Amino acid sequence: MKFASEFRDPVAAKALLSAIAASCDRMGATREEPVYIMEICGGHTHSIFRYGLDKLIHPGVEFIHGPGCPVCVLPMARVDECVEIAERPDVILCTFGDAMRVPGHRKSLMQAKAEGADIRMVYSPLDALELARRNPGREVVFFGLGFETTTPSTALAIQAAAREGLKNFTVFCNHITVPEPIKALLDDPDMRLDGFIGPGHVSMVIGVHPYDFIARDYAKPIVVAGFEPTDLLQSVLMVLLQIEQGRAAVENQYARVVPEHGNPVSLAAIADVYERRPSFEWRGLGEIDASGLRIRPKYRAFDAEEKFGIGYGAVHRVVPEPEGCACGAVMTGRIKPTACPQFGKGCTPDMPLGALMVSSEGACAAYWQYGGARAVAAE
Repeated sequence: MKFASEFRDPVAAKALLSAIAASCDRMGATREEPVYIMEICGGHTHSIFRYGLDKLIHPGVEFIHGPGCPVCVLPMARVDECVEIAERPDVILCTFGDAMRVPGHRKSLMQAKAEGADIRMVYSPLDALELARRNPGREVVFFGLGFETTTPSTALAIQAAAREGLKNFTVFCNHITVPEPIKALLDDPDMRLDGFIGPGHVSMVIGVHPYDFIARDYAKPIVVAGFEPTDLLQSVLMVLLQIEQGRAAVENQYARVVPEHGNPVSLAAIADVYERRPSFEWRGLGEIDASGLRIRPKYRAFDAEEKFGIGYGAVHRVVPEPEGCACGAVMTGRIKPTACPQFGKGCTPDMPLGALMVSSEGACAAYWQYGGARAVAAE
């Protein structure tokens, strides 16, 4: 594990845990009156539980799980629209594996595939592009979703399709951005958040300055973090020290990967291919202004919404959550997954009711994988 073992060093982890405990004690943070720190990224949520950091850390730190799982925040209506495209007889629909089992109102993509729809899991939009080249008589649609991490690769595929003049390749664009939902959470008077652990992979693309408003306008500290245990512990300590010192800033713990101003090639591709939607629906958060991306008119020929007359380009349907599903409350950090009445009962990984139990970055999946199943069995 060269270049990884140093970030899993138990001696360093113990030292960081001691420093966190000392900071909490100096501030008087306790289990009853903790410091609330939101880890925005679902990957961080899984790392916290994988390494048991929630159990090792001082009880004066309370992790709040944020909306940083792009599959989880996708509203059911968009899944329904994707299924509608996939069920057309001339379509090959391509998607990432995480999206296959996310339930829509009628069915999931996995169920649609079992019923005969030609749906294929791919690792990259470039795989979908290659399918379009090999199948000129079929419409190949890529289900483009994700935060700024995956947005550039979809943009590059669209640019390549335009250069080649492909007529049978489109993208059903569901790419979304991170800063806008954070603002929505900070504007919610019922949310108590003292600081943030910022997403590492997203920041690798956009840099750290898109988060300046968090410190400047809301006086909350944010530290962009890596994904190893000492990365997360150091980031928590950096947040606590800012609070203790009465300051708020954007700091970059993950500087070995995240450049201050992001990746210029990726940012250029994003700017060329996409523009902001006026608003986009987020599961659990509702419509958020300028939080979604759509394909620019110059690339309209590669926009599945335009080609198939679906989604925000037509009449967007708002689909309510299933009965008893608390995905929205979990997604916004208002409750823990185990407080959902369906967790481990009506909603399990084998029979998911909500997206948070399906995705590899979902909070409910993390709770289940790292102890939630035992907790339910013990009830």
